[in-house]
Amino acid sequence: MIALAALIAAQALNPPLFKERWIDGTQSAEPVAQVQALDGDTYVIRQSVKTNFEAPFLYLIFGHDRALLVDTGAQGGVIRPVVDRVIQGWLAAHHRRAIPLVVAHSHSHGDHIAGDAPFRERPDTVVVGTAPSDVAAVFGIAHWPDGIGRLDLGGRVISVIPTPGHQKAAAMYYDPRLAILLSGDSLYPGRLYVPVNFMDEARASVDRVVKFAATHRVRALLGAHIEMTRTPGRDYGHEAPTHPDEHVLEMPVSQLRELQAGFRAKLDVPDTRAVHDHFIIVPVPSRDQ
Repeated sequence: MIALAALIAAQALNPPLFKERWIDGTQSAEPVAQVQALDGDTYVIRQSVKTNFEAPFLYLIFGHDRALLVDTGAQGGVIRPVVDRVIQGWLAAHHRRAIPLVVAHSHSHGDHIAGDAPFRERPDTVVVGTAPSDVAAVFGIAHWPDGIGRLDLGGRVISVIPTPGHQKAAAMYYDPRLAILLSGDSLYPGRLYVPVNFMDEARASVDRVVKFAATHRVRALLGAHIEMTRTPGRDYGHEAPTHPDEHVLEMPVSQLRELQAGFRAKLDVPDTRAVHDHFIIVPVPSRDQ
């Protein structure tokens, strides 16, 4: 009993991952995007639900030699100015004039690639293509989806784990420095949509990530959306204009294992919901990609 109490107390003393509450559409003067730093080289950007109901999260990670941006948001032109400001601040802090940027994606649905075009026009920037073959080529994944790719940012090597299921080109990005796993739409506090014809791929992807997490420290998984409230099992309505009382963004590895267990169900009837406390698995009709 004493040991259990000590464990609970120790967990309570752990600082939260983010210092501020995320913008959620409830304030009239909400900015188009919010930036929070995990450290001086790692930034999380949220696009406002007032600009697009998806309100996606994006991730900007710096190494010594280059930076990585994962996703470009749900509306063209909104995110690049925000990213440019963060990069300029980082350069000033490090007495640098420039740093190359690699723009990659959690997957290729529109709410994650809509802002690609402005980055294609940006100097010293590579925008990774949206097909599995493009992702595999850039990150050196010899056998998609069973291999693991890498991107060396300079003193910071990011692992790229293919996770087809939600979408054919889906991938997660692991940063060993902060022990965070960027999980895109494969796992986040919300509705996890999986086409019924991709369900077996989704199961296999989660199995691979669970295996990866067993040999790598993962402090938290950070997904691309929040669609759950703080009430277990309760989500917001589709296209909800505000998200009062949001679930936290970060998810522990235990919820990845819960997803793995949840995928053991048949899940072959489109638009039925398998409701869990922190996410909802939603099979959807078959898709091509």
